[in-house]
Amino acid sequence: QVQLVESGGGLVQAGGSLRLSCAASGRTFRSYAMGWFRQAPGKERELVGCISWNGGATYYPDSVKGRFTISRDNAKNTVYLQMNSLKPEDTAVYYCAAADKFSDSSRDFLYWGQGTQVTVSS
Repeated sequence: QVQLVESGGGLVQAGGSLRLSCAASGRTFRSYAMGWFRQAPGKERELVGCISWNGGATYYPDSVKGRFTISRDNAKNTVYLQMNSLKPEDTAVYYCAAADKFSDSSRDFLYWGQGTQVTVSS
């Protein structure tokens, strides 16, 4: 129903910033809550931000709160993750995902992108 493609990853120095984009195809994008997840080798996949279908509600875990901002532009079928003050521990593959409802549970996210690598050097 919806296909997601992440972009914007790369190598950045600690303290720097990066903005990830997730482009969605399909006519039902605005109906989905969206989330960003990350997974480092040997670690569990973790939510780093989610946003309701209309952008009225957001959630961030303490590990990124104040540094990361999730936003969406439904007219452009795109969701963003602005990452500031990056730390080496932010290094991971970052995925965007779509859910039928606003949720912080990975079980509720039905569609996933292919991921984009973010590497933060010390």
